[in-house]
Amino acid sequence: MTPVRRALISVRDKTGAAGFAQFLAARGAQIISTGGTARSIKESGVGVTEVSACTGFPEIMDGRVKTLHPLIHGAILARRGVDDEAAAAHGIRAIDLVAVNLYPFAETVAGGGDFSAAVDNIDIGGPALLRAAAKNHDAVTVIADPADYATVQAEIEKHGGVTPATRRALAAKAFAHTARYDRCIADYFAAAGGEGEGEHFPAALTLRLRKKTDLRYGENPHQRAALYRVDGGGDAGEAAVQLQGKPLSFNNIVDADCAMRCAAELGGEGGRTAVVIVKHATPCGAAVAGNLVAAYTAAHATDPDSAFGGVLACSTALDKAAAEAVLARQFVEVLAAPAVDEDAIPVLAGKGNVRVVTTSAAATTARRLSTVTGGVLVQDADNAAALQAAGLKVVTTIRPDAATVADLLFAWTVAAHVKSNAIVYARDGRTVGIGAGQMSRVDSVHLAGRKAGPGASGAVMASDAFFPFRDAVDAAAAHGIRAIIQPGGSRRDSEVIAAANAHGMAMAFTGRRRFRH
Repeated sequence: MTPVRRALISVRDKTGAAGFAQFLAARGAQIISTGGTARSIKESGVGVTEVSACTGFPEIMDGRVKTLHPLIHGAILARRGVDDEAAAAHGIRAIDLVAVNLYPFAETVAGGGDFSAAVDNIDIGGPALLRAAAKNHDAVTVIADPADYATVQAEIEKHGGVTPATRRALAAKAFAHTARYDRCIADYFAAAGGEGEGEHFPAALTLRLRKKTDLRYGENPHQRAALYRVDGGGDAGEAAVQLQGKPLSFNNIVDADCAMRCAAELGGEGGRTAVVIVKHATPCGAAVAGNLVAAYTAAHATDPDSAFGGVLACSTALDKAAAEAVLARQFVEVLAAPAVDEDAIPVLAGKGNVRVVTTSAAATTARRLSTVTGGVLVQDADNAAALQAAGLKVVTTIRPDAATVADLLFAWTVAAHVKSNAIVYARDGRTVGIGAGQMSRVDSVHLAGRKAGPGASGAVMASDAFFPFRDAVDAAAAHGIRAIIQPGGSRRDSEVIAAANAHGMAMAFTGRRRFRH
């Protein structure tokens, strides 16, 4: 292993850089640097050689050109034992370590900066340095992440240099880093469209993903799986912190995401707190109330059999009383909430296998992806603003009163998170029956009615899409439904409205479909 005799350090994120430079300098390394990094290292008491002193050429164009020089890139790319003669002929001295991180392009565009600001934050020299060092990893150590200073330092202390395996791993990390950086720029330019507005979905779409963790398996034990985060994304899966319990499974994560999004949408107004129980990626119970215990009790009552082994999410911090109520009543795979009260932690610890997760209830994502054979479907996420009473179009003779409208809006919100065809029966801020995933909408109506039993009488019904025939309205009436909310837009809307009038029901159209496949 070749010792580090010359190191180039030029970083925007200066975390740990001065200390790392001190470590290298104490072992006889020459530190080469630029601009603010050089000043920071000098202030720590370490001697620094400016890049311009190495090249004999000053930084120009407001720092746009400083490291793009043969005396720098030749020093990084020179193959030991192969290019020694050429290096000596041109006065090139090898650089053994390169630590570089890049201009904040992603942060600039995420903050809504204008196009010229974005262009100014495209790093040219930094990626070139990283790629050169990564290419020549047989002889050069490359560091793109300040978190890797400690690894490199430990290896130098132990071996006097960095091991080949570590140099290769760091090279892979550097190439991945510059690839993500370039993809972010390419996506921004494609969306910006040069002069005016670009395409909503560009011709080439790249995903910037980082693996967060391997999972025990996928949907089934014979399938391998891992969780990746989307760079710049706000998904709940990335914000989640697991406080206790067995590792989260693939299915746990899918169910928890559904439960938290539904709970967040339900509990956003008027001091209400919401509890949602999800089983196999669809809610089996949901409720809003003045406190978590009341909301949980009502949500669980919807379908106690399905709630067993489910995933439960709260819209507010999980308190001691709610934790006790849940653990006393049912087996639960995951408890998710924005936070957990201190006095609830000992209660939960008594059931050590229960996975307890805190995650942002407000997390959203701009797009949703689904894989198909040989491709990926991309769509805007269904982040529609909560429907308000003023957005309803009442189409029947009977008009719903304020309490009925509140139940209709509640049922409509839940239906958006239920697998299609989705039918939700609700009353008094709680679900009483849910029909999901049926090939025929009228079958979902009957399934929700069977789940609700006598509780269907006097309840309201939400449908995630319009009724193609009046049979679903007739079936709802037979179960005792008094009001219906649905998108409208069927060729037979007039027949459906006539059926509702004939049964003495109120019906409101939303004008928006909310399928979830």
